[in-house]
Amino acid sequence: MRRRRVTNAALVSAGAVLLASTAVAVAVPAGAAAAGCSVNYSVSSQWQGGFGANVIVTNLGDAVTSWTLTWSYSAEQTVTQAWNTTLMQSGAAVTARNVSYNGAIATNGTASFGFNGSWTGSNPAPTSFALNGVACTGGTVPTTSPTTSPSTSPSTSPSTPPTGAPPAGPADITVNSATRYQTVDGFGAATPIWGGTWSTAETQTLVGLGANQLGLSIVRTGLSPVSSEWSTQVNALKTAKSSGAGVKILASPWTAPAAWKTNNSRVNGGKLKTDYYDDYANHLNSYVQYMRGQGVNIDVTSVQNEPDWHPDYDSMDWSGTELRNFVRDQGTRVQNTKLMVAEAVNLNYGYTDPTFNDATARSNIGYIGGHLYGTEDSGRLRPYSLAEQYDKPVWMTEWNYHEADGSGSNIWGNPSNLAVWNETLDDIMRTVHKSMESNWSAYIWWYGKRYYSFIGDGEAAYGTTAGAPLKRGYAFSQYAKYVRPGYQRVALTKSSKASPLEVTAYQGDGKITLVILNRSNSAVNNAVIQAPQNVSRAEHYLTSQNANAASQPTSLNGGQATINVGARSISTVVFTL
Repeated sequence: MRRRRVTNAALVSAGAVLLASTAVAVAVPAGAAAAGCSVNYSVSSQWQGGFGANVIVTNLGDAVTSWTLTWSYSAEQTVTQAWNTTLMQSGAAVTARNVSYNGAIATNGTASFGFNGSWTGSNPAPTSFALNGVACTGGTVPTTSPTTSPSTSPSTSPSTPPTGAPPAGPADITVNSATRYQTVDGFGAATPIWGGTWSTAETQTLVGLGANQLGLSIVRTGLSPVSSEWSTQVNALKTAKSSGAGVKILASPWTAPAAWKTNNSRVNGGKLKTDYYDDYANHLNSYVQYMRGQGVNIDVTSVQNEPDWHPDYDSMDWSGTELRNFVRDQGTRVQNTKLMVAEAVNLNYGYTDPTFNDATARSNIGYIGGHLYGTEDSGRLRPYSLAEQYDKPVWMTEWNYHEADGSGSNIWGNPSNLAVWNETLDDIMRTVHKSMESNWSAYIWWYGKRYYSFIGDGEAAYGTTAGAPLKRGYAFSQYAKYVRPGYQRVALTKSSKASPLEVTAYQGDGKITLVILNRSNSAVNNAVIQAPQNVSRAEHYLTSQNANAASQPTSLNGGQATINVGARSISTVVFTL
């Protein structure tokens, strides 16, 4: 549905990122502020003579209202373009200053910016940074000399239990991996459907698992009725497949060739003539085999995008009975892929039940697809009983929602914009959570590259930079990057303290992963998470209005971890068993 409104990552950490300071070493006199910081500098993409970089600075000291970050290059690199900062360079020395909307950084808060640069010979990352003149070492110091002797012990208890200490009290979230639900196939987004494609660097940002990459594991692409257009997406799909992260490709056709349809047109719906059913099946198969010849395996092939939507662009009309007849009589012609029925606008069961109720048709499909437009209002954002009865995974294959437009030219380019964050958390991420609770196996957003999506498209009116990750992308990565294909959702219970939190848990690859939405206005601090066995490592990442998948401190003891869940945030906790 067209919207109704419409290489390697090198990471250097200057000091330890987000250290948990659990003891006070210096008594700071009245009037003296504490200062300290840590920096993540990552090269998100690199090509001959050029590179893109992202910087996340964490303020470990007292809150600041403006900031200046400085560093020096050692190999004659030169900055050429920057976003979310005012950046200057004099020789090797680089100075980055805040812009109007990101000057304030709370204690333990972050600010982020990005830039493109040029290099010759080599491109080593800087090894030292300073925030407002104070070296970023991962610790804090007073900005004026103390006038009293150091205290021998902290005057107050630490806000987070020290690593290795037993968490206080019973668990607030208890994982029960003995009870299992659906297997997750992944989280994804679509390439451009009509013209255009993702560059290699953009694809790597979207599907990669490195710093400032988003970890998508499904790529949806259009299956054009014109075979000469099939080559457009080959390089992007090959890049996605070669990422080594098990990325699946879903191909969705919007229409058959015009001559095969009752209205002799690609647009305004029109039905596929029954005497062309075999030709259409051969057409789908030809696409799959063409892509295989290009080194791209098409994992899933849809029979039709939105058979119940007939706009004035590529579209084709089907009934549920006609879809059943097609997959029953012609489905086996489409080889080396699994068929999907039927991507109806709001997962209307009338387009899929007939296929389920016919044994031959049912055996010729692998997946059920549907879109999220109106699905929740219609009461179908819930488990699909026939799909579960016949063991056919349900994929949510498209949704696009961006009502936060119109409050300033940089509303989407501003990473701290409140309207964008509220919509992302309360609408987008909430429906991802509900889809997982509904036992669906995949959630696929609309275009991955767009000003309201996961990476920017450079559209000037909305202030995004082409290829740079956006807030919505970081939020989505809290699922995509850490809940990998093949993981199974498992059961959990919550205490009353954790009742404001919306939580799902998953197990796979020797890990247990929890994704936690806190849509309330209050933090849930010192939340104790209980795993079903001892844990060797616990990691916590958080995205909020002012943080982008930022590492957070955790306290681990045996099978329990203690974390702070920020207000209005989405967190991911990864246990390595």
